[in-house]
Amino acid sequence: MSRLLHLPFFFCWAPSTHFPGLPFSRFLGRFARGRSSGASAITFGVRVRADRGNGAGGGGGGDGAAGSAASTDASGASPGKLTVGLPLYLTSAASKARAASSSSSIAQQAKILVAEAEENDLDDDAFDARWVRWYTCRLCEQGYHGVVQCALGWACWKTYVGRPEGDEPWRMAMNLLGNGLGASNRNEDALPVQEAELSTLRRLGGSEASILITQGNLASTYQKLGRHEEALRVRQEVYGGHLKLSGEENRSTLIGANNYASSLVNLERFEEAKSLMCKTIPVARRVLGEGHDITLKLRWLYARARHEDPTVTLGNLREAVNTLEDTERTARRVLGGAHPVVGGIARHLQDARDALYARGLP
Repeated sequence: MSRLLHLPFFFCWAPSTHFPGLPFSRFLGRFARGRSSGASAITFGVRVRADRGNGAGGGGGGDGAAGSAASTDASGASPGKLTVGLPLYLTSAASKARAASSSSSIAQQAKILVAEAEENDLDDDAFDARWVRWYTCRLCEQGYHGVVQCALGWACWKTYVGRPEGDEPWRMAMNLLGNGLGASNRNEDALPVQEAELSTLRRLGGSEASILITQGNLASTYQKLGRHEEALRVRQEVYGGHLKLSGEENRSTLIGANNYASSLVNLERFEEAKSLMCKTIPVARRVLGEGHDITLKLRWLYARARHEDPTVTLGNLREAVNTLEDTERTARRVLGGAHPVVGGIARHLQDARDALYARGLP
């Protein structure tokens, strides 16, 4: 069982600020001896007993820091640094000050909690409950996203980068960094971090589950970079690996199915995507429930596969609209109207309605 968890579908927004980034020339230099590629869903990391001390950990909360550049950041050198910008609506001096205070406060709390767990040699469950503060809001228990997730990924990396390479917080911080970069659409920068994370897991003997999850993250980056065939190949491998390792009811398997189907839809292989979703959605409903984030995203994707298919029948198009309407209502109730997932479903709902209207229907 892996400590890595897939990137949450529920998000909590908080202000962010500029964090000094990783000088990637130095980062890549440290891992030049063994970069490899893999792929699938972006994930969050949490420790598990089976992986304790064996190098399989990889990232708490879904982002991660890598190894050697903390001292470089501390030096204040600017060339090659990556910074995370504020949202456009946080541009005043007062807004920047509030953002800096918020992000640094979250990071400081997480750092203290993890240090307490290590100092008192707490068990894995107690450690995990503290590590999640690097990526989960303590009030709503939803994951941070976007620039906030990226800022916390950098902060986590800076905190643990000086640890030995095999140290769990070091590996988990690398995972947080890569996922944070991806969450803020810095995909070109996320790619080498995730490749290094995968190479490190393989070299240190990481568990099969951890490797599959890390491959999933890498595949998501491939997809965002437009490398759709590569993403599909790896996501198919990852889904099959989770299915064989953990069975169809496992959370990672369900996420793997969603990611694989997403690649199929992007490549307009609609029948394959619909066939996979027809098998997966009933399992998600039974195991997770109608309102779970994974179930919502699976239904959203299934409706997309139906209404984006150029051969869709009028009846199937109506069903796609009905599915998106029901999914959007549930997501809005569970997540709130401002949530990005709700916005995404709403956009595809409008697309499906437009297709229906184009056929002369009210």
